[in-house]
Amino acid sequence: MSKAASTKTPKGTGKGLRFQRYFSREGKNVYDLFTYEKRSSVIRNPAGDAVFEMNDVEVPASWSQVATDILAQKYFRKAGVPQPDGSTGSEKSIKQVAHRMANCWKDWGMRYGYFASKEDAEIFYDELVYTIVGQLAAPNSPQWFNTGLHTSYGITGKPQGHYFVDPETEELKKSTSAYERPQPHACFILSVNDDLVNDGGIMDLWVREARIFKYGSGVGTNFSQIRGENERLSGGGYSSGLMSFLKIGDRAAGAIKSGGTTRRAAKMVCLDLDHPEIEGFVNWKVEEEKKVAALIAAGYSSDYEGEAYRTVAGQNSNNSVRIPNSFFRALEQGKSWDLIGRTNGKVMKSISAEKLWQDIAFAAWACADPGVQYDTTINEWHTCPEGGRINASNPCSEYMFLDNTACNLASINLAHFFNPETLTFDVKGFEHACRIWTTVLEISVLMAQFPSKEVAQLSYDYRTLGLGYANLGSMLMVAGIPYDSDKARAIGGAITAIMTGTAYATSAEMAKELGAFKRYEDNKLHMMRVMRNHRYAAYNATDAYEGLEIAPPGIDQKYCPDYLLSAACNAWDKAVELGEKYGYRNAQTTVIAPTGTIGLVMDCDTTGIEPDFALVKFKKLSGGGYFKIINQAVPTALKNLGYKEHEIETIINYAKGAATLKGAPHINFDTLKAKGFTQSEIEKLDKAVIAAFEIGFVFNQWTLGEECLQRLGFKAEKYNAPDFNLLRALGFTRQQITEANEYVCGTMTLEGAPYLKEEHYPIFDCANKCGSKGQRYIHAHGHIKMMAAAQPFLSGAISKTINLPNEATVEEIKDCYELSWKLALKANALYRDGCKLSQPLSTKSDTKDDKLDSVEEVLGEAANVKLSDLTPEQVLEAARAILEKSTDTTFKRQLSSVVVKKHMPSKRRGYTQKAAVGGQTIYVRTGEYEDGTLGEIFVDMHKEGATFRSLMNCFAIAVSVGLQYGVPLEEFVDKFTFTRFEPSGMVSGHDNIKSATSIIDYIFRMLGYDYLQRTDLVHVVTEQKAVLGNPQMHDEDVNPQENEFAPETLQPETKTVGDKQYKPVLDISGGAQSDAPACTNCGHIMVRSGTCYKCLNCGTQGGCS
Repeated sequence: MSKAASTKTPKGTGKGLRFQRYFSREGKNVYDLFTYEKRSSVIRNPAGDAVFEMNDVEVPASWSQVATDILAQKYFRKAGVPQPDGSTGSEKSIKQVAHRMANCWKDWGMRYGYFASKEDAEIFYDELVYTIVGQLAAPNSPQWFNTGLHTSYGITGKPQGHYFVDPETEELKKSTSAYERPQPHACFILSVNDDLVNDGGIMDLWVREARIFKYGSGVGTNFSQIRGENERLSGGGYSSGLMSFLKIGDRAAGAIKSGGTTRRAAKMVCLDLDHPEIEGFVNWKVEEEKKVAALIAAGYSSDYEGEAYRTVAGQNSNNSVRIPNSFFRALEQGKSWDLIGRTNGKVMKSISAEKLWQDIAFAAWACADPGVQYDTTINEWHTCPEGGRINASNPCSEYMFLDNTACNLASINLAHFFNPETLTFDVKGFEHACRIWTTVLEISVLMAQFPSKEVAQLSYDYRTLGLGYANLGSMLMVAGIPYDSDKARAIGGAITAIMTGTAYATSAEMAKELGAFKRYEDNKLHMMRVMRNHRYAAYNATDAYEGLEIAPPGIDQKYCPDYLLSAACNAWDKAVELGEKYGYRNAQTTVIAPTGTIGLVMDCDTTGIEPDFALVKFKKLSGGGYFKIINQAVPTALKNLGYKEHEIETIINYAKGAATLKGAPHINFDTLKAKGFTQSEIEKLDKAVIAAFEIGFVFNQWTLGEECLQRLGFKAEKYNAPDFNLLRALGFTRQQITEANEYVCGTMTLEGAPYLKEEHYPIFDCANKCGSKGQRYIHAHGHIKMMAAAQPFLSGAISKTINLPNEATVEEIKDCYELSWKLALKANALYRDGCKLSQPLSTKSDTKDDKLDSVEEVLGEAANVKLSDLTPEQVLEAARAILEKSTDTTFKRQLSSVVVKKHMPSKRRGYTQKAAVGGQTIYVRTGEYEDGTLGEIFVDMHKEGATFRSLMNCFAIAVSVGLQYGVPLEEFVDKFTFTRFEPSGMVSGHDNIKSATSIIDYIFRMLGYDYLQRTDLVHVVTEQKAVLGNPQMHDEDVNPQENEFAPETLQPETKTVGDKQYKPVLDISGGAQSDAPACTNCGHIMVRSGTCYKCLNCGTQGGCS
């Protein structure tokens, strides 16, 4: 129980805050400090259709086209805005948006005494406008959507069931308008009681969530109060359990368009590790992914928005388990772990701690959920424990506070405060921006409305804020500092310390003038302990921490520049000193959010605390289309490292390519003309390679047209085949294509670039391998240690995806989770590349074509030895190479006749299986070779017509002959499963197969399961067929502390659906997101942003805004 609140909020001196100019100029209109231009904004899908279009969009000339498109499509108010002719319409200029937000904050601040004078209010306004228009900072998306619509345009709307606390009377009131008080908060945490239909209960939660999703915000809830399955109900029955209710909530969230645009709502589901249903919760998404696999195998689309994923549960939330330190102790000691009943508090079940830990790690390995939240660490850094425990977080895990509270976010673009010439960080300007934006976020609490009474009251009582930053990774690259280095971590920690120290000092200033937050006195001792611990971290006095089981790392003075270290320590000296005198206006002030869409509108190369995901990206042209550019930090970094201009140009072209076929080796204007291409077709190809990862992707029917391919002698059935490669078909060898590709499209990596020294490779390491040749990437430990450097200086936590390669093992997952706990992180979300099935077509290389061109290439030196000395493997490889090059079907038949029928033994093993498919009885008998492989089948239908029975018998003979001539059973299984005809339906008599779409489907499901261990084809896996342990790849490479790189792995193959091959979608992520979904708005491949996805083409955010 929390202590009773004071009747009134403590009052301050009432003088208000003073502000100085830093960015703007006295006597000059702040908008005139920028040069503007008017652009068209068109967002097209891959088919070329416009999904959004607006002309005369006014933005600064320095803005990218992507930032312009996001502003126009997502942030402009499209209706109700007064126009010069007296009508109403849409916003058209960044000036309008910046004014309505800044003016709204200024207006509310003036009304409630936040400024010492009108002049201070005007300076506040000008400085804010400069940071927004100049891309120095940005608030979270709900502010762009809602703030200032009433103040500037007089827009009103009917109330939506929101509440607020009147700051003058401190009375809780119901809103009478949708826009007079905006909903500027992005992050919410709601509670749920173990009650079905009453207020605060399970069904009421779905309504409260819907109100949050509708306005584009996200919500998290800890469901641990809900009783487990088979716990007693008051009426005498038994509960249906937590998992049944979670599935209802998942469906509800999936039906709501977040912010009215994105189908997937943003939701976090947390569960304590001692809940009776923790095992089912941990394995929930693993089991759902198996269902998805079965549906995809049945022919349903693997797209995230397709029927396979729509059909299963658990796809509309991020899941996290809350792990206390006591669990890790039980794990270390090999003890069991007790699961506690929710109704009586008694132990319901004891399970192996090691087994539960294995399940958690395997689930994260298999499908990236659940994440982990370190409950003990979170609550040891809690500033207000008298109000209750911290039980949950928002969907991206950066906001962690009391249930029924909210947080509004803003991020500062660090790149604008770093001088690439002097390689120094503008501490004074950064502190100034932090002070301004802390004030903005506090005023936003004052003016906000909230989706429930409880959230309105507690947000007023505690006033939590979420100031953060973006572009740290890009700034470090420009400075020539590897992301995974002690120096980078020291700088990251110092900047975070300056930000939070300044925010709390500003909060103390506001407490002096306006009064501390309402519950401050109740929590003063706890909060000051936390403030001192932040200060100890700045001084790296790790032995002085108070009340912490795990001591986090502080700023390492050996690696931190003196001016940053001094600024960090001074910021915390001031924050603690002012807090001791006046208290604080806000219980929390900072988090590091993913900065998805707002990161794009600020033109950030990297989001939050993330490193970059790719070195080569696509820049959008104002007239439509893309061209390839190097990360803007790379040329500056190379210059700062001392490389000469011609060396820099060569290195950059090595990565991004020449972007033209002119002068390319082997595949160029001349060779293509000789192959029969017309001049106009060559020009089409040359234009297309500007936005291509590989030249093979532009040599297709979509670029050239079917008429061209037919003129070149190719028939439709050939060029429509999934494995058709036009360049190979034209006679170019693999080596020629590779050399041409590197010239035209570049390598997408700096590894192996001329002039670039190997000792500089780590500076350009990214979260993923870059290009097909790139092998380096930042090890998971590098991500975790950077988070650990920043975490001791944050009120909340860090939203960040820790990337792991596809070949990562379950043991590596455990290692990352345990390291995060030992370094005092509050949460960890891991993502193993390729672990989800929702992989769309992308422009990544299809490695199926990676074959050699001649017998000499195949055999190498062995080409000169006697035929009798060749190994079977060499003969087989040579035969494949000859077959691939030859179009002579007579020769192929002659070669295939070499294959000799393998006769069955006279006495053979096998089995007979009786079953019924759709009510029709069928007997299947198998015959096996001595080694246990399948050699023949017999099929007999019980009481069936003579024709069908005879056809099945002949079919069995044909399959048997094929098996004896060496046709792999896999070919038959893949070809005949999921065939549909009668009889079909439920299967009885077989332990593993419960339904089939036909007799043939049943037969080959059975054979695939029994002889190929195809467990994906059956519905029940019995013990004798189960694969024990976790299916993980063996990996000897541990990758210790340094920036290591993993061995090369095969890239995923291009997908086809049925017998159709679809046009590839442009992957503007740089090819770095191998299984990200396609954007629901424009169709382009998305990239990960925190634990969600964002589109680099149109800015759509897959989750909260």
